[in-house]
Amino acid sequence: MAELLIELFSEEIPARMQVRAADDLKRLVTTKLADAGLSFTDAIAHSTPRRLTLAVTGLPVRQADVRDERKGPRVGSPDAAVQGFLRGAGLTSLDQCEQRDTGKGVFWFAVVEKPGGATIDALPGIIDAAIRELPWPKSMRWGGNTFRWVRPLQSILALFDGAVVPGYLTLKTAEPAPEASEGTVCLAGEPTAVTLPYGNTTRGHRFLAPDVLTIADFADYQQKLAGAFVVLDREARKARILEQANALAAAEGLTLRDDPGLLEEVAGLVEWPVGLIGTIDQAFMDVPAEVLTTSMRTHQRYFALETADGKLAPRFILMANRTTEDEGRAVVAGNERVLRARLSDAKFFWDLDRKVPLEKQAEKLADITFHAKLGTTAAKVQRVQGLAAVIARAIHADVDATRRAARLAKADLVTGLVGEFPEVQGVVGRYIAYEQGENAAVAEAIADHYKPLGPSDSCPTAPVSVAVALADKIDTLVAFFGIDEKPTGSRDPFALRRAALGVIRLVVENGLRVDLSDLFLVARGQLALDNAALDGELLAFFADRLVVALREKGVRHDLIAAALAGRAEGDLVRLLARVDALAGFVNTDDGANLLAAFRRAANILRIEEKKDGHAHDGVPDAALLQVDEEKALAAALDTARASSEPALAAEDYVGTMAALATLRGPVDAFFDKVTVNADDPALRANRLRLLAGIRRTLNHVADFSVIEG
Repeated sequence: MAELLIELFSEEIPARMQVRAADDLKRLVTTKLADAGLSFTDAIAHSTPRRLTLAVTGLPVRQADVRDERKGPRVGSPDAAVQGFLRGAGLTSLDQCEQRDTGKGVFWFAVVEKPGGATIDALPGIIDAAIRELPWPKSMRWGGNTFRWVRPLQSILALFDGAVVPGYLTLKTAEPAPEASEGTVCLAGEPTAVTLPYGNTTRGHRFLAPDVLTIADFADYQQKLAGAFVVLDREARKARILEQANALAAAEGLTLRDDPGLLEEVAGLVEWPVGLIGTIDQAFMDVPAEVLTTSMRTHQRYFALETADGKLAPRFILMANRTTEDEGRAVVAGNERVLRARLSDAKFFWDLDRKVPLEKQAEKLADITFHAKLGTTAAKVQRVQGLAAVIARAIHADVDATRRAARLAKADLVTGLVGEFPEVQGVVGRYIAYEQGENAAVAEAIADHYKPLGPSDSCPTAPVSVAVALADKIDTLVAFFGIDEKPTGSRDPFALRRAALGVIRLVVENGLRVDLSDLFLVARGQLALDNAALDGELLAFFADRLVVALREKGVRHDLIAAALAGRAEGDLVRLLARVDALAGFVNTDDGANLLAAFRRAANILRIEEKKDGHAHDGVPDAALLQVDEEKALAAALDTARASSEPALAAEDYVGTMAALATLRGPVDAFFDKVTVNADDPALRANRLRLLAGIRRTLNHVADFSVIEG
């Protein structure tokens, strides 16, 4: 068994693209190896800023022999059929075929045996195709080449069983030149090809070890890169970054602020991480901490540090890509100088913005268009105020504080600080609100009304914050559905799916007993939308989003559909209680058996009703109940309905399911002892009405027909 090693060495690959590209290279190469009949033991992909690497182990040195057996025409068939068969099999004579009796006659069979070729002969085409098919989000050309890639490729290392794979990547094909320049292949009378040949060399760190490294195999490759200041394994780079950052922080009595996203990005920016610590000028420490960290994280990729009490420390950690003779002092000084310039802008805007009352800033929203068909942002704020007040009354929040928070929630959009750092919208408004004497509920609601922004974001719990956040999202959903800007399979430019998931989390995680239908009605009224059908569309949209949200938590989608039972349900808390009770019920023996009985009854009814041309939904005639088991079932159905209906009305879903569970015994006994398709037509029809009673009783609680398994 042999090893295949591939390295694509280039200029710096964007950090966000590296992991996906390494996975794509692995997928493409291994798929093409499998298609060529080449099995392997393992495949490992790595990425650094300058290289994508793939090592495939356990490959055979030769491809397996191929035996292709084809059945031809019957012996004695016309010559045209025989000749067509021979051409298709690549043969010239029937002497190369054999006759076989298949039991249905004697037929010609062609058996073509092809010896497997050397694996190395199949690899150039596989590697070339994989390189060309890598799906980069963005690509470029360089020099005069026609080949496109994410960044200029500098070399391709391709080794199989220690030998260089014979091949090259064509970068450009042009008309023949009078004289061939270095790096071209000239064939008489043919175009000139600019190529990048496969080789057995790579390079280490750009500055610390730029010399050429000759590679023998993957183990040698790893060893030589490690000696050339390259940490090949991404997880090892991340561990090294964290280790150095934590050590530097601890030496200052500080702790590193957790930031997995930044760690992932920095791991894609350096091949040899060297941690250094810098200082934030004290003059900037009165700027909101979120602004400081956003500037450091987004623009400079610095790690923030915290004091023992969780406050932002006037220090930061950066990861250089090399060691220096002065132990990084010049690097730190340069980075501090760049940060100082960026934070000077932030401080200027902060000092300016907090002098202007938020009420005054809010007036400027009349000059900002929210959407061409929906008016200005000021108009949206007014709508949110009205809807938030309705929600506040429903959830017992302070109505005046809610109105005030909704009025000021988007005022910071016109501040210079948010213009410079859009990521801190809402947060800036909260800080200014506190400085200008607004109460805490209003200030916090200003920051929280955008939340939750995603599944990992925290969900507001303070009543005023919840009311404003709900109103903002519901207004957005109703408004865009109202102008027919609904999400499609591939497009959601206004993030309406995210808004719906935000509403679901706000309602469910806070246990809010509000009916979304009522809120849609208020929102439509404020938008002067008379289309009542929008409410149904929105509820269906929410049902789809709820399925997505609950599926991620392991809740079965069919149980949600069953609990909805084709109805529009605007009370999400009530709906989820039904789903939980239904899930508990179908996971019991009684529930599973009753579900099976329901299906049996429904299948019989479907067949018989199709045959008879009418439904059997009537009430069974007590006089026609002859067998004890059918009498017992009729009585059990009456009892189950009498018990389940008030429990369902009282939202006692556990009690409702318990009432249904009492049907198991009578239903089982009925199917064991009673013949539904009796010879007497009246008796048969009456028993079908009993089956319809089973279907009707269960479907009154949930649509059991959509429950799977």
